[in-house]
Amino acid sequence: MAAPLFLGSQSQSRQMLLREAGIPFTVVPQDADESKCDWGLPVCDLVLSVARYKMEHAVLPAGQEGQIAFVLTADTLSQDADGSIQGKPVDQEDAIQKIKRARDGSVLCTGFCLERCVWRDGLWQQQKRIEKTVESRYHFIVPDELIDTYINNSPSLTSSNAIAIEGFGGQFLHEIRGSYTAIVGLPMFELRLALEELGFFEGR
Repeated sequence: MAAPLFLGSQSQSRQMLLREAGIPFTVVPQDADESKCDWGLPVCDLVLSVARYKMEHAVLPAGQEGQIAFVLTADTLSQDADGSIQGKPVDQEDAIQKIKRARDGSVLCTGFCLERCVWRDGLWQQQKRIEKTVESRYHFIVPDELIDTYINNSPSLTSSNAIAIEGFGGQFLHEIRGSYTAIVGLPMFELRLALEELGFFEGR
């Protein structure tokens, strides 16, 4: 039986990207308190530290002796033109303010941790880990009169900086320099290479 990929993320956007790529996965919970990370770090260092922290707090099901599994965690944050780091909005009003600030352009960084693990002596033990961050820049312009419509027709309230460029939100993406899928939530090109390097596709 092929080794499973456990995804330590509730993000619907990340799950969508994996499904569209034909990469099978099982969602597992993780109880990381992201506020304990060092939010004074540069944005790309910060997202990787959060992804690592999520990996430490992923709750995996028990395996069988010698079984191989893969574990994936990720985080995405934006940085406005004024340098302030933006995560998910806390409410609709916060989302509106983030959407307006994004008109001036933002830097977005997504980082992921991917581990290959083996079940030994009643525990999952790490064999190898790959970490990667991908930085992109974008301009996302929603006119004032369409902000409520955008929020109501997109996953903006659960997206970094309230920006969801997939689906309904695609019509407001003015410019992008970097990885489209990293802005959605996972840099799929880099992830596929990492999965290949760790042997995920072998025997599938």
